[in-house]
Amino acid sequence: MQRTPQTKAIAAARARPLNGLSTRALSVALAVTLAVILSMASQAHARGAPESFADLAEKLLPAVVNISTTQTVEGRGQDGPGFRLPPGSPLEDFFEQFGNPGGGDGPPRQAQSLGSGFVIDAEAGIVITNNHVIDGADEIKVILQNDVELKAELLGTDPKTDIAVLSVGEGHNLTEVGFGNSDVSRIGDWVVAIGNPLGFGGTVTAGIISARGRDINAGPYDNFIQTDAPINRGNSGGPLFNLDGEVIGINTAIISQTGGSIGIGFAIPSNQAERVVKQIQEFGTTKRGWLGVNIQGVSEDIAESLNLSEAYGALVASVYDGSPAANAGFKSGDVVIGFDGEKVPSHRALPRMVANTAVGKEVDVTVWRNGEEVELQVTLGELEKVDLAALRAEEQTQEQPGQSVVTVDSIGLSLAEIDAQIAERLELAPDTKGVVVTDVAQNSDAAQKSLQPGDLILEVNQNTVTNPGEVAAEVQKAEDANRKSVLLRLERNGDQRFVAVKIGKS
Repeated sequence: MQRTPQTKAIAAARARPLNGLSTRALSVALAVTLAVILSMASQAHARGAPESFADLAEKLLPAVVNISTTQTVEGRGQDGPGFRLPPGSPLEDFFEQFGNPGGGDGPPRQAQSLGSGFVIDAEAGIVITNNHVIDGADEIKVILQNDVELKAELLGTDPKTDIAVLSVGEGHNLTEVGFGNSDVSRIGDWVVAIGNPLGFGGTVTAGIISARGRDINAGPYDNFIQTDAPINRGNSGGPLFNLDGEVIGINTAIISQTGGSIGIGFAIPSNQAERVVKQIQEFGTTKRGWLGVNIQGVSEDIAESLNLSEAYGALVASVYDGSPAANAGFKSGDVVIGFDGEKVPSHRALPRMVANTAVGKEVDVTVWRNGEEVELQVTLGELEKVDLAALRAEEQTQEQPGQSVVTVDSIGLSLAEIDAQIAERLELAPDTKGVVVTDVAQNSDAAQKSLQPGDLILEVNQNTVTNPGEVAAEVQKAEDANRKSVLLRLERNGDQRFVAVKIGKS
């Protein structure tokens, strides 16, 4: 029998003479031996670089498909004589923008694009890809590894996460793959990408997870896995696998100055994608939780002004009337620091946490208000049923700021109470409350924070102000309390936000 490091360690422990050892010493020796064995076992199971990805690729390739779409577009001239651009050519974007070599305005033509996808339900024929791969398509085809073409039906999409769900129907002898748990994937883990880059179907590349939780401003729920596994145009919608053959991401974007891979690619985490896919399969659309607040980030200055120990959470700039948040007692100036038992690390995280929570669920929320934690219970609404544009338009018609000229040197602002003349000049409602900024000291922190004449101050340190004297009094209170800054709630052109302005002579 071949002896492993573990069996050798056990044998060595057994071989040691026990003469002269006390019971206590023997127990310690056995404990140390056990620790060594467990350490060796752990090292034995650690994943190093595999000798080959061949077995994994052979198993997974049949489940990965090419996506071909056809779309009617306005004619922009024809390709030159005998000249055709290959699918995925980098020149396609150039000619799409500036016209084809033939020149002139031609008739409408059929444009084709290529992408990738993967089968998650072989029996029902369910295929996953990116929304941007099939967006606007008149016809969608799924091409299997054996070159069989199947016409696909679009079951639903989610542009916010760039996911689309297709069906090719039953009876096609497909191979499926399953979603893994992206939350347990670690930076440095090996991953494999399979797809259709530049029209070359069935391409396998490998790399590692370079980073997690990336926000690339692609949408409100950005939480991408970053990988250096080479992916290019045409890989979009294809799977990113772990070494167990589980899909832990959907490849969706790259950063590149050339259009080709430079080792910075992004994939939608499987735990986010799987929820979206299940909802589309069940409802034909997504059903996301809705809180009903406008939020902003918490900077170090804002955290200090609120006496918050660290800069985290989401600062509530405003609360929509009649929203779940309004019904639960949320207030402008609250900092959401806990949601459904989890810490809110940043304002970017909160929308994702809310969206991933079931509609109608009652959730415990912790907010920081007036220097202490306050517990609220909110029953989430359904985001898809809310007309956010109408709510924002209504919000802009509501109250704003105030008048009487006073200069508060310590924050570098000259302020005035609102009178009829100022209200008319700034096109404010007659019953507008607050204080109007008439001048900003050039070298002040307020100037660096982009305050400007015409801004309206609604609150100072979460206390409502209606005249410049109240602003000065709140600033003085902060100075007396040795605060380094004051928190202003501002309004400009109907939009509200919080700004922490440092206290100090301008």
